[in-house]
Amino acid sequence: MVGRPTIYVYEAPVRLWHWVNAAAIVVLAITGYFIGSPPPAVGGEAYDTFIFGYIRFTHFAAGYVLAVGFLMRIYWGFVGNSHARQIFYVPFWSRTWAKGVLQELRWYMFLEKEPKKYVGHNPLAQIAMFVMFTLFTVFMIISGFALYSEGTGRDSWQGKLFGWVFSIFPNSQDVHTLHHLGMWVIVTFVIVHVYAAIREDIMSRQTMISTMISGERQFRDERED
Repeated sequence: MVGRPTIYVYEAPVRLWHWVNAAAIVVLAITGYFIGSPPPAVGGEAYDTFIFGYIRFTHFAAGYVLAVGFLMRIYWGFVGNSHARQIFYVPFWSRTWAKGVLQELRWYMFLEKEPKKYVGHNPLAQIAMFVMFTLFTVFMIISGFALYSEGTGRDSWQGKLFGWVFSIFPNSQDVHTLHHLGMWVIVTFVIVHVYAAIREDIMSRQTMISTMISGERQFRDERED
C-alpha cells in the first residue's frame, strides 16, 4: 500500500463556514432570481398565499446568514492558521507568487504536464477567491442591506450603515440592477470553482473536495494513478 503525505490545512470553523456559506448562496441565488423575475400572479387574495412574501423573507434570512458568517470568517482570518487568511489578500509583491500565477494559468490551459502542489490555495485560486468571492461578497452585502433599508427606513441601523449607497446611486433601480448582476457573477464563479475543484482532485494528484470536509490535504503518489 502506498503511503500518502497528509497535511492539516483547513480548521473546523473554516470548513463549517464554507458549507453554510455555500448553502446561503444557493438560497440567495434562487430567491434572488424570483425577486428579479417574479412568478406569475396567483389567483385569490394575497393573504391566502403570500408566496412572494415567503420568497423575500427567505432571501433576507439567507442574507443575514451570509453577512454574519462573513464577519465571523473575517475574525477567524485573524485568529486561525495562515491558510484561513488567504482569501483576504493577494501577495502581488512576491515574485515567487507571480511566477506561480503564470504557471497555474499554463496548467489550467493544459500547457503544463505536471501540476505544482500547494498546501493551501494555489496563486491563481487565491486571486479568484479574493476578487470573485471576497470583494463581490462585500459588494453584495453592502448593496443588499442598502436595498433592505428602503423597507426598514432611514432611521434603522441598516439605513444608517448602508444608506450612503444611494448618495452614489440616487436611482434605487440602479442598485437593484447591480445587485442582480452581482448575483450572476457569483453564480458563474461558483460553477468555475466547482469545476476547478473536481479537475484538480482528478488531475493534480492532491485532494480538494474531501479536504474541505476533513480539513486534511493528501498528496497521491504517481504510482497510484
